[in-house]
Amino acid sequence: MDFSFSYYIGLAGIMVFTISGALSALEHKDHHHDLFSVFFTGFITAIGGGTLRDITLGNYPVSWVRDENILWAIFIGFLLVILLPGILTKLKDELFLFDTLGIGIYTVLGTRIALDHGVNFFASALLGMISAIFGGVIRDTLMNEVPFIFRKEIYATACLAGSVLYILLNIWNVNANWNLVISASIVVGIRVVAVRYNLGLPKIKLFE
Repeated sequence: MDFSFSYYIGLAGIMVFTISGALSALEHKDHHHDLFSVFFTGFITAIGGGTLRDITLGNYPVSWVRDENILWAIFIGFLLVILLPGILTKLKDELFLFDTLGIGIYTVLGTRIALDHGVNFFASALLGMISAIFGGVIRDTLMNEVPFIFRKEIYATACLAGSVLYILLNIWNVNANWNLVISASIVVGIRVVAVRYNLGLPKIKLFE
């Protein structure tokens, strides 16, 4: 098993996405959630994007079935939410912190996995984006919320930018660990600026 820097960063991404999903369920004002529903929401948020990526690539068994450390990361994230809900609530700022860190990490790791499977650059960039956003889409759907990708602030586009940058730096033979950090930071940076200044892509108007 690969216990590289990127592997541990990936586990960290799993954990923060679990926290994002579990907190979303725990704090939802319109639903009562027991421990299982909180765990399940965190679980599906963490593995949703990676599972879809693995299925698309034919990478079986999917990552969380193949690697028990992923399940441990999910379990630890869930325990942190249950044991430290007040502290995490103060840190998360309406899920923004954990969701943003998660999409940054998942974007570059999803892109790298696609490239390792010999997928073309365009498809690798899209799979990196899908890895990052799909778990959040499932989470928001379960919570009966409008998914982030349909809200005004730049979200999926930030992931796509990070994917493209990772591919370019990979072509230019930039150190793999530095590439991961730089490309993930670009995703996080774009997302932070978009939320801070309420930025979004132009709307398409089909009918005036």
